[in-house]
Amino acid sequence: MGMTRRALVMLALMGSASVGGFAIRPSTKARDRGKTFSLEAIVPKRFGEWAELPGQGVQVVNPQTQALLDKLYSQILARAYVDSAGYRVMLSLAYGDDQRGALQAHKPEVCYPAQGFEVHSNVPSEIVTDFGPIRGRRLNTSLGPRKEPVTYWFTAGERIVTNRFDQRLVELRLALTGEVPDGLLFRVSSIDGQPARAFDMHDRFVNDLLQSIAPAERVRLAGLSMTEPGGAP
Repeated sequence: MGMTRRALVMLALMGSASVGGFAIRPSTKARDRGKTFSLEAIVPKRFGEWAELPGQGVQVVNPQTQALLDKLYSQILARAYVDSAGYRVMLSLAYGDDQRGALQAHKPEVCYPAQGFEVHSNVPSEIVTDFGPIRGRRLNTSLGPRKEPVTYWFTAGERIVTNRFDQRLVELRLALTGEVPDGLLFRVSSIDGQPARAFDMHDRFVNDLLQSIAPAERVRLAGLSMTEPGGAP
């Protein structure tokens, strides 16, 4: 979408929202619409060639205090997985049922530097899956000798958003129906000095995970189609 068209779309939505603003105040959260779920239950502990490493102490990069985390997010899931060849991947999911203003999910390019990491690259990337592409980002980070490539994406209202403009469009659309935008940050990383290999492993991990969950859960985690591979619903 060109910048002129984007601006026109934004103005139209803002105008609609302001006209209906007195009648429509976003107040209905996902749980009020019957959209309740558990990340712990959705994400299997074993799938494909991957198995959870219980009790390994996942090194999740997050600078916030627990009190702030509780305010920002409704649910957080952090696990480490290992495949049959011994490769380890760290998974971090953060879901918030109110992603307006200060409650917007923290992005890795903010969290990692706050923990002392250097971010050497931060580029948009498309994760190819059997259910459609996921527009995400790849970061190449380090903290001393620790090299940690990161792949992540963010959904708002079960739609992938890649920038503040996209997120604002979702917020405005939902505002017209009185719905509060929810959102989920999906992040995978690995301690690996070879970023290309790490990103390939992240993609394999993501694909194996998406293959193992129900269509509605793929929508929730990655904004993907409800259609199974081959066109079956």
